[in-house]
Order: sequence, then C-alpha cells, then structure tokens
Amino acid sequence: MTAEKDITEVVRERYGNAAQQVMKGSLAGCCSPACCSGGQELMFGLGNYDSSQVQNLPALAASASLGCGNPVAYANLAEGETVLDLGSGGGIDCLLSAERVGPSGHVYGLDMTDEMLSLARANLKQTSLTNVTFVKGQLDAIPLPDESVDVVISNCVVNLAPDKERVIREVFRVLRPGGRIAIADVVATRSLPEEVRQDQAAWAG
Repeated sequence: MTAEKDITEVVRERYGNAAQQVMKGSLAGCCSPACCSGGQELMFGLGNYDSSQVQNLPALAASASLGCGNPVAYANLAEGETVLDLGSGGGIDCLLSAERVGPSGHVYGLDMTDEMLSLARANLKQTSLTNVTFVKGQLDAIPLPDESVDVVISNCVVNLAPDKERVIREVFRVLRPGGRIAIADVVATRSLPEEVRQDQAAWAG
C-alpha cells in the first residue's frame, strides 16, 4: 500500500484545489456531466439532498458538496445535541446539522485542509448560525476530548483515510455513551487490483 503520509498529502492537495475552484466559481463537481453519466450524477454531490434542504444555504456551500450521501437525513438529530462532522469540507452537512440541533446544540466540523476550512468559515458567516465551529485536524487524531459528542457524521470521507480502523477507534473515543454514528461512504465489495491500490489518484478520488 502507498505510504500513509503520501496518501494524506495527495488527498489534502486534491481537496485544497477543489476548495479554491469553488471560491473561483470553476468547480465542475466530482459528478458533473463532464465526468459522469446517468444515475451517477445523483449519487454524488447535491443529488443526495432534497432541494428544500439546501435552498437557504450559501451557494458556495452547495457547490462544494462532494459527498456520496446525506448523513444528516439519517442521523435523527435532536435539539441540544453535539455533532461532529468528519471531513466537513465546505460545511454543507454542518450547516444542516446546526439547524436541527438548534441554539442549545453545537456542531464541530473537522477538516485537515486549510482551503476547505476557509471556505466553510466563509459560508458560515453568510448564515445567522452561532452554533458551529470548524477545527483543523485529521480523522485518526480528532482534536476533541473523550466522550464529548452525541453524534458523529461523515459524508464520503472515511474512505480517504489510510488507516480506517484508527479512525473508527477515534470516533468511539469521542462519542458519549449511547452516542451514534451516521456515515455515508464508498466501499469496495471485492478485492482491488494492486495497481489500483497503489494509485494515489484513485485513493484521493
């Protein structure tokens, strides 16, 4: 397998570039008609959200949606809960979560990419929400205390981590007793050829 550091840097570069393209208004999206066809356009990005969910969000938050699902729709968030979004990107799932947990709750968005964090914070400023905090860090070393969140969500990001077992251990460390997880992601249903496993672009993509 490719060295973890190399994979992490390739992922950081890819999504940093994606954030810059969003801010410039030039991101085609991971499943625009230029690179996907048919049902694939509905599997990634905004195709996973009901229009009523995103109509009041900042346009750049919607444009930066690169996920493969809608974890907020299945997390059963309640007023007053504390939520952690792993790989929060442009912040779409954080903003949606913040509306559901209300002023008495709080949402943390975790991302390792400075450009995505800047984009997310800019998107947050365009809302009236005061219960969202974006923090820099990696999925396998979450910068939050033990048993500090009620719900962990993630949208197509755990697959980017070289050591997924370590990520899951961190998730369970920060969850309070009785906490829950809602993760949308891509998995391999069969063994991948070694050349694919060694392909950094495939990892980051």
